Amino acid sequence: MNTNPTTFLGDEEPPHHQWHEQGRIDGWPGDASYGWPTAKLLQPQPLPEAPSDFLAFWHDAYAEAEALPPSLRLDSELDVPPALATTHRLHRGSFTSTDGVRVGCFVLLPLDGQPTMNLTVGHGYGGRAYPELDEGIVAATDAVILPVTRGLPELSITPGIPSEAWGHVLHGIESPSTYVLRGCIQDLWRASAELDHLVGTRPRTYQGVSFGGGTGALALLGGNYARAALHVPTFGNHPLRVTLACVGSGGAVASYVQEHPEALDVLAYFDAATAASRVTTPTMVGAALWDPAVPPPGQFAVYHALAGPKELVVTSCGHTDYPGAQEEESRRTSMFNSWLHALR
Repeated sequence: MNTNPTTFLGDEEPPHHQWHEQGRIDGWPGDASYGWPTAKLLQPQPLPEAPSDFLAFWHDAYAEAEALPPSLRLDSELDVPPALATTHRLHRGSFTSTDGVRVGCFVLLPLDGQPTMNLTVGHGYGGRAYPELDEGIVAATDAVILPVTRGLPELSITPGIPSEAWGHVLHGIESPSTYVLRGCIQDLWRASAELDHLVGTRPRTYQGVSFGGGTGALALLGGNYARAALHVPTFGNHPLRVTLACVGSGGAVASYVQEHPEALDVLAYFDAATAASRVTTPTMVGAALWDPAVPPPGQFAVYHALAGPKELVVTSCGHTDYPGAQEEESRRTSMFNSWLHALR
């Protein structure tokens, strides 16, 4: 049983079936617990075997990203989200990442010009058209960069890379070196480096949800992050994940693997749980007990695998609306904020 701090934001066994029968869970008509009760989710499961050159592969990817010169350009100043209007100014911008890809981003800078922390914020598989942020996640002295990783809307549409999730998640999957996720994680590293170049080196932190949670776990293999917070992270335990029917990008990968089982050899380099087992960055994970898009066993696998200080925050559902969702999300955001800013 998990001996690290665990906080349930709702019931340990929420009435998912009752909610679903009442039409109060949106997202999927099936059982998105996948038959995994809470007690089983809290038990670590065997991890997939890592490729022998797993760390070398990511070391080379990180070195390639770090070798690039600074290239961040701030294009225009935008209206600031109301919650940050008295503390920050907001810019749209872009920078050059690996393979010469131009990556769009948003940058929030403290009005007093003296940031104490540099936060990189990953996004879900829909990309981002605006710097959506969990309310309260940014402190007054945080400098923040919100990249849109390559190929995704609206700021980083890239010729040759599908912009919708089902196509994007399969792009280049024939080889680890060509798989799009390699470049996406390099984009996160470049974003953090570009923010350092802009405002000066500060402690780096990372926060990401869903796609940004899974890529974030892989990004923590490099990047020198002091703390991280990952919510409903995807890409955890691929061999198990592809056996669990789900909507979204996970469904695309599962369907592809049915026809091309050899793809699991490629996916082994992009397993967020495998990466987490090599990560010592203090990390808080938000995981859901019911989720039609990212099966909970994969989310919990990322948490269990983490090799450093960690805490678990459990929500009733993920990727859907449900009774009590707003209250749970408010508490989770508060906990993430406290975690990210508890730098030692």
